[in-house]
Amino acid sequence: MYLISYDIDNDKVRNRIAKTLEDHGKRVQYSVFECDITFKQYCELYKKLADHMSGEVEGSIRFYFLCGSCIEKAVVLGCKTEDNEVRDNVLIV
Repeated sequence: MYLISYDIDNDKVRNRIAKTLEDHGKRVQYSVFECDITFKQYCELYKKLADHMSGEVEGSIRFYFLCGSCIEKAVVLGCKTEDNEVRDNVLIV
């Protein structure tokens, strides 16, 4: 699983990036996607996104790899998942 976020000022570039990510993952926040893809698919996605960013002097895309045990520890507050189930994960501090 890859967590990919972006912060892009250029509307045209931002829209291309969002569309590309929508084709590869699930939007979990406005500019954050969870992509359950293979490493090969990740490499292809990375190249597409890098091409979209070519020539841009502002903005960024961040890529985070989440292992299986990390995903199980994810905590979501205040929202339901796409399939309408509330996550039961509780963070005790």
